[in-house]
Amino acid sequence: MSASGFADSPAPGSGRRSSPLLLYLGTVAAFALWVGVYMGLKPAAEALTGLLPVSRESRLGEALAFFLYDTPKVLMLLALVVFVMGVVQSFFSPEKTRAFLSGRREGAGNVMAAGLGILTPFCSCSAIPLFIGFVQAGIPLGVTFSFLIAAPMVNEVALGLLFGLVGWQVALLYLAFGLGVAIVSGWVIGRLHIESWLQDWVRELNATGGCCRVPEDEITGVERLREGLASMREIVGRVWLWILVGIAVGAGIHGYVPAELMARIMGAEAWWSVPAAIGLGIPMYSNAAGIIPVVEALLDKGAALGTTLAFMMAVLALSLPEIVILRKVLKGKLIAVFVAIVGTGIFSVGFLFNFLFG
Repeated sequence: MSASGFADSPAPGSGRRSSPLLLYLGTVAAFALWVGVYMGLKPAAEALTGLLPVSRESRLGEALAFFLYDTPKVLMLLALVVFVMGVVQSFFSPEKTRAFLSGRREGAGNVMAAGLGILTPFCSCSAIPLFIGFVQAGIPLGVTFSFLIAAPMVNEVALGLLFGLVGWQVALLYLAFGLGVAIVSGWVIGRLHIESWLQDWVRELNATGGCCRVPEDEITGVERLREGLASMREIVGRVWLWILVGIAVGAGIHGYVPAELMARIMGAEAWWSVPAAIGLGIPMYSNAAGIIPVVEALLDKGAALGTTLAFMMAVLALSLPEIVILRKVLKGKLIAVFVAIVGTGIFSVGFLFNFLFG
């Protein structure tokens, strides 16, 4: 592995170097195969469900049909999105991200940081070490928080799966309001000037300063494709179990929870549904790939859009494991401010969506 984080190319004559043309053609052929298989998932799932010794119209039949259809669909969507974003990520290494944000003032810096949170696919746990690097590089605290909020909540996996499972309108709205929460929350935190609420050792890093060295080696197109393949293998291999758990939960909701009950509990008419959904989402831990099948099932059963997205945002942006990790770099008062501000933003988004689409 080279210093830049990319796999070293095999030495000439090693016999392991693949032809760039073959790699490009193989990528195109793989995508064509992906499209063909994806188009046939629905009839294949229905045919397979029909072979099972259960009635298709029963609750168990509904749950099994949902599981058999969504499992390959979500895994295929995830693989494609992660591959594409793995290629994109080769343009946005952590070092380049830090260098890009260094010297940015609040306002424009918050917007840029939230935008980079989409393009740099770091989960909440891996974004926190980058948070420390941002502080060391002298990036304003509010700008850093905009990135920290956007990276797990409005990432490429969430948007790609929302687009594929519930439509581009929901994905676009989620993008707009998720970015809004990240930008405004970061800006408010920056305006409070509470840098003293960082842990002492983190503030000492800021005092010593840091460098943002960007790898200067040019990366070829073939290496970028290999980065995409490596990201796909790593991330899908790491989260596939969470996906199965999420789809199983979604299948149970789809097959066994009456639509009338779900509409009554998470419908737009229940004023308490949004805060309850946020409170339920915070203790949970999942990634976008695992939670979105649950979101799909909730929406299918009549849950209100705002309530459902508030639940999803809380799981992704305010998860308990992230807060535990944040305790290592933030004092308790700053964590409370972070949860309060982001929670208020999610709360507002939930009620606004319910008002507009209820």
